[in-house]
Amino acid sequence: MQLEFIGAAQEVTGSKHLIHANGKKVLLDCGMFQGSRKEAEKKNIEFPFDPAEIDALILSHAHIDHSGLIPLLVKRGFKGPIYCTHATRDLCHYMLLDSAYIQEREAEYINTKKLKKGEPKVEPLYTVEDAEDALNQFCGIGYERTFVVEEGMAACFYDAGHILGSALVHIIVYEKDKDKRTNIGFTGDLGRKNIPLLRDPQVLPNCDYFITECTYGDRLHESITEADKQLIKIVNDTYKKGGKLIIPAFAVGRTQEIIYRLNVAVKNGDIPEFPIFVDSPLSGNVTEVFSAHPECFDRETYREFIDNRLNPFGFGKLKYISDVEESKKLNSYQGPCIIISASGMCEFGRVLHHLKNNVEDPKNSILMVGYMAEHTLGRRLKEGNKVVNIFGESYSVRASVYSIDAFSAHADRSDLLDYIGKIKGMKKIFLVHGEKEQGLKFKGVLEENGYKNVEMPAAGDIFELE
Repeated sequence: MQLEFIGAAQEVTGSKHLIHANGKKVLLDCGMFQGSRKEAEKKNIEFPFDPAEIDALILSHAHIDHSGLIPLLVKRGFKGPIYCTHATRDLCHYMLLDSAYIQEREAEYINTKKLKKGEPKVEPLYTVEDAEDALNQFCGIGYERTFVVEEGMAACFYDAGHILGSALVHIIVYEKDKDKRTNIGFTGDLGRKNIPLLRDPQVLPNCDYFITECTYGDRLHESITEADKQLIKIVNDTYKKGGKLIIPAFAVGRTQEIIYRLNVAVKNGDIPEFPIFVDSPLSGNVTEVFSAHPECFDRETYREFIDNRLNPFGFGKLKYISDVEESKKLNSYQGPCIIISASGMCEFGRVLHHLKNNVEDPKNSILMVGYMAEHTLGRRLKEGNKVVNIFGESYSVRASVYSIDAFSAHADRSDLLDYIGKIKGMKKIFLVHGEKEQGLKFKGVLEENGYKNVEMPAAGDIFELE
């Protein structure tokens, strides 16, 4: 039996790991690499395996860096089942179609330029039709329900507490010729304890081999309470200046969490009630999926909102925008407001237009509330660059730029250590979904805490599992 690491190995995006067992090949996640455009194109265009030879796919959650290449996998010949939770299946319905639409529009834009130069056309990575074909292969499974993946392999999902429907995966491989059972655990992305909306991560059963993310393995997040205080202060300061607060946020998870926190802040009188715009058609659709899956909510959300028949994602002057013309009108909107828009790393989507139109005004603020991969516009803003490039033009950063890492849905070093300490029977730990520097630091922390068999695989590394 072998474990092959393909993506999110010494990097954060593009999650892909391949299990070879009993003559079968089972892929864990099939994520899109996100970063600089040239590097992304190179890493996303080809698979280092034949998709037609993959027997099944197990998907941990709906974020594009874990699910975004599934339509391409199907387009290239994958015919097997795609196992995920019910909420992940529903989220992917919107997310993969949206991703395909973006691929098509970008190809059209590039081809308009190439036509003028007499250059050959480019093809989109995949189309809406490819995404629709892929969605037909999704199989929704409930939490804590063991299912057969392939002959000799079973799996079970446990709540990861990362985003709606996110799952920790426990895999059992039965090797007939050796009369042996091997347990493999995979975090996907591990969530945090005591964050609003979602349940805390569940503890996996015994694992011989444990594959864990380490995105924030080198640092500690601030407390949730402190993060709320910072958010309230930033909102109030921007409101007093009469400016706009631009919040780039992932359409799945982060947008809903920020809306929930603003809802509570308005209810408590901590911030004034003024216009809040969620400018992302995908975010609106995703929020509907959240409302349809209250089984994923924690008890506090249930008691405060669901039991009282209140909508945690709808209040006061909150408005969801899908129409393009309405979105454009926000550029000339006068007076203080909050605009929450995708994409979270500021690489594409409507948020780019809002940044372009507001980044040079000192009255305005930009608030980063999630992880920003290397070479993205979001990372450059977060690192304090005074000049940034948007749509091929340079803009001076005069707006105030803030960052609150505590809103991250990823476990930090303390959360990871605490969770790993609860897993029994581990022979080896594999660190994935973390930049090399962060991974090495967390590997050192684990070794200091008595874990001796810790690996940080690079892309292409293959390990024999005993």
